[in-house]
Amino acid sequence: MVAFLKYSLIRLALFAPLFVLFMLLQLGAVLSVICAALIAFAVSYLFFQKQRDDATAALQHRFSGKAKPIRSAGEVADAHAEDTLVDTNPDVTIRSSTPKTPDA
Repeated sequence: MVAFLKYSLIRLALFAPLFVLFMLLQLGAVLSVICAALIAFAVSYLFFQKQRDDATAALQHRFSGKAKPIRSAGEVADAHAEDTLVDTNPDVTIRSSTPKTPDA
């Protein structure tokens, strides 16, 4: 994901000054965004192919199912608590889903 962030920052670094330039030229906000985005896209497409390919590979790896899952601090703490509980009490069973209650 570092490659994706790097490529995104490059595009943002291209977009921001172009947007400011077009705003100073009084093109209007919408037209400035459109012009800056098109020019930033064209420049990044033409001159940053390696970074774009690295970002694409990083995204493809992340969504291919082969990447390690990202867990929040809360999920890590919960998993550690469950592991500790099971290790200290082997007779305890932890169910990952809640049981269904009958409708009354």
